[in-house]
Amino acid sequence: MTDLRLVPAALASWVAAWLLTGSGAGWTGAVAGWSAGLVAVACAVALAVGPAAGGAPGRSGRRTGVPPRPGVPPCTGRRAPALAAALSAPAHAALVGACVLAVAASAHVQLAGRIPLPDLARLRVTGTLVGTVVAQPEPFVLAPGADRYRWVLDARSAQARGVTSPARARVQVLSASPPRYGATVTVSGPLRPADPGAGEAAALTTDRAHEIRAPPRLLRALDDHRAALLDVTAPLSPQARGLVPGAAIGDTSRLPEEIADDMRVSGLTHVTAVSGGHFAVVVAVLTLLCSVARVPRAARVVLVALAALAFVALVRPEPAVLRAAVMAGFALTGVALGRPARSAPALAGAVVGLLVVDPWLARSYGFVLSAVATGGLVLLAAPLAARLAPWTGSAAAFALAVPTAAQAACGPVLVLLDPSVSTVSVPANLLAAPAVVPATVLGLVATVLAPWLPAVASPVAWAAGCATGWIAAVARACASAWGASVPWPAGPPGALLLAAATALVLWAVLRRPPGDGWPESWRAAARSGGGSVRPRAVVLAAAAAAVVLVAVLAVPRLAGRQDIPADWLVAACDVGQGDALALRTGPASAVVADVGPAGDAAGRCLDRLGVSRVDLLVLSHFHADHVGGLPAVLAGREVTAALVSPVAEPAAGAAATYAALAGAEVPVRVAGTGDRGTAGTVGWQVLLAGAGAGANDSSVVLGARTAGLDVVLLGDLEDAGQAELASLVGQADVVKVAHHGSAVQSGELARRLRPAVALVSAGRGNDYGHPTREALSLYAGVGAVVVRTDECGTVALVVRDGQVGLAGC
Repeated sequence: MTDLRLVPAALASWVAAWLLTGSGAGWTGAVAGWSAGLVAVACAVALAVGPAAGGAPGRSGRRTGVPPRPGVPPCTGRRAPALAAALSAPAHAALVGACVLAVAASAHVQLAGRIPLPDLARLRVTGTLVGTVVAQPEPFVLAPGADRYRWVLDARSAQARGVTSPARARVQVLSASPPRYGATVTVSGPLRPADPGAGEAAALTTDRAHEIRAPPRLLRALDDHRAALLDVTAPLSPQARGLVPGAAIGDTSRLPEEIADDMRVSGLTHVTAVSGGHFAVVVAVLTLLCSVARVPRAARVVLVALAALAFVALVRPEPAVLRAAVMAGFALTGVALGRPARSAPALAGAVVGLLVVDPWLARSYGFVLSAVATGGLVLLAAPLAARLAPWTGSAAAFALAVPTAAQAACGPVLVLLDPSVSTVSVPANLLAAPAVVPATVLGLVATVLAPWLPAVASPVAWAAGCATGWIAAVARACASAWGASVPWPAGPPGALLLAAATALVLWAVLRRPPGDGWPESWRAAARSGGGSVRPRAVVLAAAAAAVVLVAVLAVPRLAGRQDIPADWLVAACDVGQGDALALRTGPASAVVADVGPAGDAAGRCLDRLGVSRVDLLVLSHFHADHVGGLPAVLAGREVTAALVSPVAEPAAGAAATYAALAGAEVPVRVAGTGDRGTAGTVGWQVLLAGAGAGANDSSVVLGARTAGLDVVLLGDLEDAGQAELASLVGQADVVKVAHHGSAVQSGELARRLRPAVALVSAGRGNDYGHPTREALSLYAGVGAVVVRTDECGTVALVVRDGQVGLAGC
């Protein structure tokens, strides 16, 4: 029977960590106090219940002075189970409280240690930080020709405004060149706030990091192995160059984008994500070698533990790697003590321990996916295999149950990242499974040999490439199959819907004992003409199938086009002939620029994007196609502040807008050129406001920066406004083209901006001829990808793996 006693403590710790890392240090102290109170009350209850449940000494006949007979346990009778039951609840409550207390205390200490970095970041001052590189630098492409490297600095001191102070916090850094992992460096540049709830206290952009101390010798040696593996795989095919390092050490820096997309759709991304499977291979190989060499058990445990630690350093301590390493540590401890480790307690213990060390892991998708996938395998694989065995036999049942259990557990989390459900994940994993272990083992062997024996490592890497070639072929075939990916509602509602559908199917499949197999019942019914199949079971199974079918086929259609991912950064809403754009500032918040014409189109778009709070509402001018949808946006949404054009024309539109904002008690500020501020994760600045004589040329032109993207929203600027702005701006990543793509466009402004993406908001079949051919040609001519809402509907931009991507078109 699976031991689940630690699971409530792990779940409570996870919820506490997730909530506390999104709040201030004051809440951590309060939660720590409540948890300490829970522990105290639980212990008091246990002390009070123990004597009452056990009775007075001698009353049970066990303390009468008569020694117990040989072979009779010293605590028997009816009161022993009662005592155990009475003590169980307070003991579990005390355990949960203690774990939450530890997480809260850790979060409190770490949040306090971040000072003064968050304050400096909010002020956007330029600072100099000294610290250690604790994350492998990854390429981050903002736009063609604008490559950067993203990495994390564990800062130990911060200098700003002439004052140097100690700091103990992590900072996300974007630099033009990558530093060495593990090196101590100094970086200088403007600080800015990190994403809410992020594990980093701030973000910083710099040209380069100056190394002041080299990485430790062990890390330098392991880096030699990583680099040597890339060298020996360089002559191989493109798939092998990318997949062999990925399968061996999780390095996907050279993985072709098309293969990465195929693996994502087919559910094979775990092949290049180092986790429990890699540790299982490492431990199994070393254990086998130690057994052959007759190494004593104690020495074997020490050798395997050291190898596991070296492997963590080699592949980098990512969240999934840490989870797998801690579970491997529990397993080795069990071997050392001569007791087999149990998977469920090991997983729960690993979750609690890691959240105490780093509470921000609760918000890491990598950690979440690793933990829920492992939990799915621990809890679901064996029952599913037992149910499938009458159909397929034991071996095939287990092979099918493993990917099914993992997919069932991970599906709701994956929907938060990409609002779609893979229908080919299970068959793709079944087909790829025979090649995964050879690719991993051979890749690791090549990694070990590459620095010393490259001539030997090269053919080993080639053999690993043969295995990864099969994986790539499976991914390509499955991803290109019809219906490989089904659209699904985005965000938490979509995740809850998929979780409910999955739970219903699992309940219908697993509710009957394994011995009561459906195939035997159906065969008996076929021979006898019926009678052996329970009508209730058939009805329940049919109902479950119907619910799932409706959820898969009908819900996405009823919900509309659900192709906007949860991690969108910039969205252009399809509001017809008008403007409405959003810049994501948090999981449920955004800066909204204009609200489109009258109607609920803008409100429905924000609902679809999951925006329940508007951190800043910018109304570029008071024409109806920019402010008409204000009532729908204000309805049911919190609007923190509004920024409006200084020119109140047309008067009727301005009056209606001010009245609507006053009715919703929204603070209003008249925009001025040079105004700036932050809204959540978005930094903004008014580039131009009220410069022209008319409403269009008096549009509020907003510049914003979000997740490394520079965005410029041109409102409805005409000739004079665009000419003035051209002397003020530089290159941007994303531009909202002026006046719905009218013929009035400044070539000089387009050349100065040179955006990677040009958004045109216009209504299908409008009477104005927007967008014009001249406007489209102008922005395409400066290298922009032109995206039109009249053709694509609502569109969104995302940044993944360092690349700017388009969703919804």
